[in-house]
Amino acid sequence: MRKIMTLCLFVAGFTLVGPACSKKEEEKAATPPAPAPAAKAPTAKPEAAKPAAHDDGDHADGEDHAHDETPLGTVTIGDMKVELAQGHGKIEAGKEGHLVVKLPYNDQGATVVRAWIGTEDRLQSPVGKGEYAPSHDDYDIHAVAPKTLPANTMWWIEIQKPDGTKVVGSAKPIM
Repeated sequence: MRKIMTLCLFVAGFTLVGPACSKKEEEKAATPPAPAPAAKAPTAKPEAAKPAAHDDGDHADGEDHAHDETPLGTVTIGDMKVELAQGHGKIEAGKEGHLVVKLPYNDQGATVVRAWIGTEDRLQSPVGKGEYAPSHDDYDIHAVAPKTLPANTMWWIEIQKPDGTKVVGSAKPIM
């Protein structure tokens, strides 16, 4: 009888604490980040960059991905003109950055898009894999900057098309 009573109290306590914790996490996730400063010029000439707002609740991780992104402009990667925007503010050593990649075609997420912060050789740069967001037909990529940022830090973007071909390009991040 004592074991049953203890089990009931444990389950009741867990039930009361669980929703309160998840509510705090939801409130924290819903808090928008501070606005990012104006973007510096990308490595390629930008074409009519417009402010981007990204509100996407269709991610597999269940997070609310509402961001204010700063356009980095349009860059040429391979033979494609790719639109880029940076979220989460400035790139900082050891911190996570957010890149939104809009391809010039729609293949319903069949392309694999990866990005990293640093140098082309990926030295000390964790590579983030893009998550396709069908609600606005682009890829969200979260990547952590190296603990020591090189002087020529760039966003590096690798695009692997459905036919297997890969192209790599870069863009100047907001620092």
